[in-house]
Amino acid sequence: MAVNYYSEGVPVPPFRRRELTAWIKQVAASHGKKCGEISYIFCDDGKILEVNEEYLQHDYYTDIITFDYTEGNTISGDIFISLDTVSSNADKFAQPYSRELLRVVIHGILHLCGINDKGEGEREIMEQAENNALALIDIPSLYKKEV
Repeated sequence: MAVNYYSEGVPVPPFRRRELTAWIKQVAASHGKKCGEISYIFCDDGKILEVNEEYLQHDYYTDIITFDYTEGNTISGDIFISLDTVSSNADKFAQPYSRELLRVVIHGILHLCGINDKGEGEREIMEQAENNALALIDIPSLYKKEV
């Protein structure tokens, strides 16, 4: 059982990994799940587009792609996050980058917990789950330095 943080073409954000992992596990537990193998891969828009095209046949940029390998109540998966799109979305939604990045980080976990955001009414459920998760933490404390 491990949460791992990798990067491709960008630096891994300066998280306090132990604290971030504890929060991820707390959120999963609040949904009746435990964490198995979870890998975050932080990348740029070029890489997320490549993954989107190759595996999902989607020709557009996105902030996150979650590959779900969950079995039973143990969540596992690979979560690709484009730091370029996270930054653009932070500007677009007038949110601090540090908050937007953590929103996306937990968004992937919520997907692994079974929360969707594509169907009617699902987006609101996902946004509420994200807000509930973000309310559990002091955002600056999850970073080694200000981002």
